[in-house]
Amino acid sequence: MNFQTFNLKPAVSAGVVKAGFTSPTPIQKEAIPPVMAGRDVVGVAQTGTGKTAVFVLPILNRLVSGKRGQTRALIVAPTRELVEQIHEAIVTLGVKTGLRSVTVYGGVGINPQIQKLKRADIIVACPGRLLDHIRRRTVNLSSLEVLVLDEADHMFDMGFLPDVRRIVQSIPARRQTLLFSATMPVEIRRLADEILNKPISVKVGNPAPADTVSHALFPVAQHLKTPLLMKLLKNTDTGSVLVFTRTKHRAKKLDEQLSRAGYRSASLQGNLSQGRRKAALDGFRAGKYQILVATDIAARGIDVSKVSHVINYDIPDTSDAYIHRIGRTGRAERSGDAFTLVTNADKAMVRSIDRAVGFSIERRSLADFDYTVPAPRKANAVARPARRKPSQAGKGGPRKSVFGPIVTTRPKFSARRRNVQPHA
Repeated sequence: MNFQTFNLKPAVSAGVVKAGFTSPTPIQKEAIPPVMAGRDVVGVAQTGTGKTAVFVLPILNRLVSGKRGQTRALIVAPTRELVEQIHEAIVTLGVKTGLRSVTVYGGVGINPQIQKLKRADIIVACPGRLLDHIRRRTVNLSSLEVLVLDEADHMFDMGFLPDVRRIVQSIPARRQTLLFSATMPVEIRRLADEILNKPISVKVGNPAPADTVSHALFPVAQHLKTPLLMKLLKNTDTGSVLVFTRTKHRAKKLDEQLSRAGYRSASLQGNLSQGRRKAALDGFRAGKYQILVATDIAARGIDVSKVSHVINYDIPDTSDAYIHRIGRTGRAERSGDAFTLVTNADKAMVRSIDRAVGFSIERRSLADFDYTVPAPRKANAVARPARRKPSQAGKGGPRKSVFGPIVTTRPKFSARRRNVQPHA
């Protein structure tokens, strides 16, 4: 099967050829025909399956004929990075169509967006800024024919569903609606029931990690996470490394520590301007940066190939988030490694992740790392006399942790990492 099967108009077919598309992916084979037929569709597929083309190609095919300069298609996505990625796909695939795509998101000036929106055929937007334009009446959606909600579960995770519902109330009821999600929690099913009309469901693949990914947990005290990360990076033969943290502040601080330790590092987090976020992601893709420290804004919808390691500095809040994070490695049949630093407070989430992946993830430790270093005392802490402990002499046996048996990992030095010093 090839893309000629879809009977795309010549201008759209030219974009397919220019993009180098040959054979459709499974989600494209199953979902493009009903979308082309005008049906509402719910698509369940992981990032990297080619689902962007599932809605971009039919939209271009539909809009290439008809009136120009009025918004006929709206695509809503949760992050600025994903909005830009979708926009780039539209530009590439629609290079011969003459259709105008406009991006809308916060963190940049609103006035240039207002001017561009006046002539937009397709809008790709984050919910918050789009709703701002709707309230200001600086966007006209009265001619809208197609609504796409991409990464719907991620929008739910980020608290955007109320905004999405307000947006839906502001657009024509007679439209084609397409919803794509990697998982289908109850809230997303409810949203689909509310806004789609007799949808066709297309599900490709399972929400489980690729077989090409190797997993490992590294139990460690919270205050020793950064030294352990440095030791892991020094002892492991890595290519491009994506490190996930829970907060923006921690991503920024960890990036600074890695840079001081001699690594080519950048951070991707919400406090950065859009220009700096794009520069960080582009630099990571191009190999300018070896390590990208990110919050979960980078976990979904961002196609970064050739990531050798994903390291969860902080364990994610859900097992689904774990699957999405580690989905950045082991892509396109390449092998990859997923390391997660875990503390005693993470026991419940570890059990949930074990269930999600279908096996108990191996627990490891580094033979040349001192896990007994005490936490630094706070400046205002009051000194207390040391308590005498019973002698542990004669108590042998294997070392254990709350996570089960620990496999000691001997250092494995890489020639290209030999001159990099760890940073505590």
